[in-house]
Amino acid sequence: MGGIEPFYFKGLSYELKENCMLEGKRICFLGAGNMAGSLIKGLVRSGRVSPGQIIASDRLKDRLLQLAEEYEIKIYSKNYEACRDADIVFITVKPVDVPSLLGEVSEEMDTQKLVISTVAGTTTSTILGLIGRAVPLVRAMPNISATVLEGMTAIFPGPGAGRKGVDTARAIFDTVGRVVVVEDESLMDLVTGLSGSGPAYVFMFMEGLFEAGLEGGLPEEISRLLSLQTTLGAVRLAMESKKDFKELIDMVTSPGGTTIEGLKRLDGGGFKQVVKEAVRAATARAKELSGTN
Repeated sequence: MGGIEPFYFKGLSYELKENCMLEGKRICFLGAGNMAGSLIKGLVRSGRVSPGQIIASDRLKDRLLQLAEEYEIKIYSKNYEACRDADIVFITVKPVDVPSLLGEVSEEMDTQKLVISTVAGTTTSTILGLIGRAVPLVRAMPNISATVLEGMTAIFPGPGAGRKGVDTARAIFDTVGRVVVVEDESLMDLVTGLSGSGPAYVFMFMEGLFEAGLEGGLPEEISRLLSLQTTLGAVRLAMESKKDFKELIDMVTSPGGTTIEGLKRLDGGGFKQVVKEAVRAATARAKELSGTN
C-alpha cells in the first residue's frame, strides 16, 4: 500500500516553474458551487492566475453571474462550451450530478486536456468510464480553506496523468495552500473524512469556545476574537514546532492548574474519540458514495 508524500519545500525555483506551468493555461470549472468558488477566489487572490484564464459553467445562472461580477472570469451556461475552451478541466459538481455532466462534455475531452476531479467518493475509474476514453486525470480533495490561501489538498495521479499532470495539479493547488500526493487511491476517502470535512469540525470546536465565553458573560465580539485567535495561534505554534501533539499539550498544562481541569473534562467526554468517530463516519460516507464500502 502506498503512503502520503511529505510536504515539499517551496523555494523560488519551484515558484518560477509553477508560474510558467500555469501561464496562459485556461482553467475551467464545471460546476460553480462552494468548492469551485473557493478555488476561484484563491487562484485570483494568489496573483498567479489571471481572471481571464478562468472559465466556469453551472446550471444556476445567478451563481455564474455572481462569480463573473466578483472575479471577472468568463462564464458559460453550457458545460460543453466551457470545456471546449479549456486546457485544464475541473469537475466540481455533486457526486449525483457526475454522470449527466460527463455525458454532456465527453465529446470535448481529449488527451490534450488535464481533468481534475474534486468530487468526493468518485474514483478515477468511474470518471474515465463515464468519459468513455483515456484522458490525463488527477483526483483531488481540497478543502474550503483554499478561499484564504490556506487550503489542504491531497491529489492522486490517475491513469495517464504522468509527471506533467501531477506537477500541473500541484501548481494549481499550491497557489491556495499546501499539497500532498497520495499514492493509493483507497486512502482518498480517508483524506475526505479528515481534511476535506475537517474545517467543519474545527469550526464546531471554535463555536464551543465562543458559546462558553458568551455564557460566562463575555461580550460577543471579545468572545469571538478570543476563540478565533486562540485557535489560530495554536495551529501556528503546532506548524512551526518540532514537538508532537502530546508535547504541545504538556507545554500548556501544569499539575493542579486550570488547563488540566479542562482536559479532564474533554477526556471524560471522550473528546478525541468523538473526533476520530467523526472522521470515520465521513470516511464511511465517502466510501458509500464510491461504492467501495
